Amino acid sequence: MEQLFEMAARVNPKRSFLFVSKVLGKHLAVRPYQSLLSGAALSLLLYREMQTETDPAVEQLLPEIIAALSSGENVDQAYQQLMKLKLTTPVPLAFIGFAETATALGHSMYEAFNRGATYVHTTRHQIVGQEPFIQFEEEHSHAVSHRCYAREARMIAGEHPIVLVDDEITTGKTALNIIRAIHEQHPRHVYYVASLLDWRSEENVHRYAELELELGITITPISLVKGQIEVEGKPDLSHPATIPAGLTAETPVNRIELGHLFELLEDRHSVDGSGTLHTAPFIIGTGRFGVDEQDNLRNTHSIHQAATLLREQRQGTRTLCLGTEEFMYIPLRISAELGEGVFYHSTTRSPVYRSNVPNYPIRTGHSFDSPEDSSVTNYVYNLVPGAYDEVFVFLERQVPAGDLDSLIHSLQGGLFAQIHIVICGPEQGGTSL
Repeated sequence: MEQLFEMAARVNPKRSFLFVSKVLGKHLAVRPYQSLLSGAALSLLLYREMQTETDPAVEQLLPEIIAALSSGENVDQAYQQLMKLKLTTPVPLAFIGFAETATALGHSMYEAFNRGATYVHTTRHQIVGQEPFIQFEEEHSHAVSHRCYAREARMIAGEHPIVLVDDEITTGKTALNIIRAIHEQHPRHVYYVASLLDWRSEENVHRYAELELELGITITPISLVKGQIEVEGKPDLSHPATIPAGLTAETPVNRIELGHLFELLEDRHSVDGSGTLHTAPFIIGTGRFGVDEQDNLRNTHSIHQAATLLREQRQGTRTLCLGTEEFMYIPLRISAELGEGVFYHSTTRSPVYRSNVPNYPIRTGHSFDSPEDSSVTNYVYNLVPGAYDEVFVFLERQVPAGDLDSLIHSLQGGLFAQIHIVICGPEQGGTSL
């Protein structure tokens, strides 16, 4: 399973290294179904952990899922086969995905379950006039504050098990922080911590056991890869310059509005780091404010409609789809339905060291102002001329005029023959739920 990740250096004094996933679809481009399958594979491990008897269908499928993830072959068939199982657990489950990297991972893990489950992901957004159900810090992150909002209390409150989902666990402090935050307000007995990679040392494993004893709970870790690492030296924070836009003619930009397709929350406004109020509606289906099985049906219908429209807009055989920051799952699902020759990854807030040394995963990088928050710098990696014919960039909601300029400029310079900006929120108003 070592084929699932590579190592890179962070430009971050708090932590000098980064596991760059080859299946997650964040920093590196992947085939969409490979990313979806990574979360769905975790769902099988969780399901198996919760069963009192062996399920032959799961035991037969799990090796096929792992083989598909490792090889990159037959990932779409493996994913569809898994989704047909309709996993059902003996008790309801509340899934919580960690922003920004694991929003899609947590969502794809959650959606493999048939009923009785809910999903919400943490967010960096500050929602005006609404207190988060829980708030905690991710100490090593470039952006440390997490908030967790939910439309309904049952999506976090109650005594049913919580499943925390992150892309990788190194020390485990983030999971312990959120467990403490949840337990103070909504205590329960059972927690699961799911991740693609688990690199906790013996000392950090012991911290889980200490918290179990202190709170009278059980914490069960679930991962595809488990091991230990040692890091020596200090990070080099002299960040190489980003690749500048070239001098070629401007790439044409096609704006596509999909706001009529998705269900909205119009009563949630946010304020960004510069104090600017954003009133454009959020999309329910992202999971930022919680989703359940009824939302899944409506979300899937909207995704099918969006993919049908975007397939007609494709102009090449090599297409890149880019999610933006936390907005990963819906773009991922849409990209999976756009046909052959499609790859997916996302913009990020994380500054990663770039180098052209052999076998290093992050070779080029572009930076730009976040369209949703001008006080935040975003990055996108490994874009080079000739790799793709076109790019579809997905934004969850409308942004003020001019706030896309920095992003669009970073994608110029001969990287693509066509840039499509896909706005999933409405131009004005929408249907309030």
